[in-house]
Amino acid sequence: MTDHILPATDTSTDNNSKQINNDNRAGLNTEPKIAIIGGGLTGLFTATLLERAFLKQQTKSTVNSLAPQITIFEKSRSVGRLATRYRTDSKTNKNWQWAFGAQFFTVKTSSFQQFIAPWLNSELLQPWCAQVVSLTPANVHIQDAQAQDANSPNIERKEQWDTTHARYISTPKMTSWGRVLADNLQHTTIKFKTRVAPINKVQMDSVQDNKAIKTELFDETGSSLGWFDWIICTAPNGQAVELMADSGFTEQAKITEPQMLACYTLMLGWDNLEQLPKTLSNDIQSAWDVAYVNASILDRIFIEHQKPAHDDLLPSVTIHARNDWSEEHVDDDIETVKAQLLAAAQQALNWHNDHAPSQIDCHRWRYAATVIDVKNRSTNEALGILIDTQHQWIASGDWCGQGNIESCYQVAKETVKVLCAS
Repeated sequence: MTDHILPATDTSTDNNSKQINNDNRAGLNTEPKIAIIGGGLTGLFTATLLERAFLKQQTKSTVNSLAPQITIFEKSRSVGRLATRYRTDSKTNKNWQWAFGAQFFTVKTSSFQQFIAPWLNSELLQPWCAQVVSLTPANVHIQDAQAQDANSPNIERKEQWDTTHARYISTPKMTSWGRVLADNLQHTTIKFKTRVAPINKVQMDSVQDNKAIKTELFDETGSSLGWFDWIICTAPNGQAVELMADSGFTEQAKITEPQMLACYTLMLGWDNLEQLPKTLSNDIQSAWDVAYVNASILDRIFIEHQKPAHDDLLPSVTIHARNDWSEEHVDDDIETVKAQLLAAAQQALNWHNDHAPSQIDCHRWRYAATVIDVKNRSTNEALGILIDTQHQWIASGDWCGQGNIESCYQVAKETVKVLCAS
């Protein structure tokens, strides 16, 4: 799963706490109206950078320009791609917590480093200096405890993440950053639990008096969501291709160039540290935080309660399956998949019945990792945002880049540049 991802699930935000104000298509208000489909990080970064661009323009200009009216339409009940799931133990009131989407993100450009600096200073974002190992499960699955100890997995130290080449996490939850980004928006409304219906050609209109191009959006019930000057679709490309299929989008064929692979996530929890299998013990000799798994359907194992600012958690472990295996089984029954992943996890972590996890959950991501391997295109070359100037539509998302969180920022920058030049 790239950046070790998409949508947050736990939230205290009221489902419709931010309401949209729909205006007539005739444009009685002259503020530019911008619709962003998708409240993941690409959508939040785009709205943030648009608002900053407006403030910068206001500072430089002697003429007061009208602030853009930005609306984010999000089909789930919360924002952000950094997903967190948790359960509370009724006896201790402590939580098991799993970052079951992106586990971390990296920063490779000075621009993105500057962007995240305020949240690093506030310690909302923190570097994760994890000890990384390579783990090869034992070949034989054995229930007997003594025999099993003799067939422990082979664990070899791989690397130590450091602040020079940092991996960053959001604290206290991976969802926290997305919520703060949303709360800081000043000219943006967010409509939760709103699924935008596919766009068709009749929804686009040219207002003759000022030759402005506007598009009307509808929800899945057929109710109008308003008329907009620009439509920015940040959904995964599998969803974007359906949204734009009958719209006449001039870049429609390119949407499917990047392939997005699925990923299954297994979430395990133990009641206390003493219940953990020896493979997860945090003694000085064998302590580790992240394991790359070999010869298994599993890809990586992350120990949640050892992350920065996670000390109060009950023992929690998140495991991502391999993308190729997940894609092959993407439509399988989720309980069957969970059983297969649990068996693989038991073999990898080498526990017997006395040390079995008390908490077990599984999640399926249909769009997790981006693969760019298209004829006449370098595997390392990003697609870039797709722009239809005729309709004033943009298809964007991490799939337009390298499929990681920094790509969300880069494509948001590209989008804002286009809009500021229009």
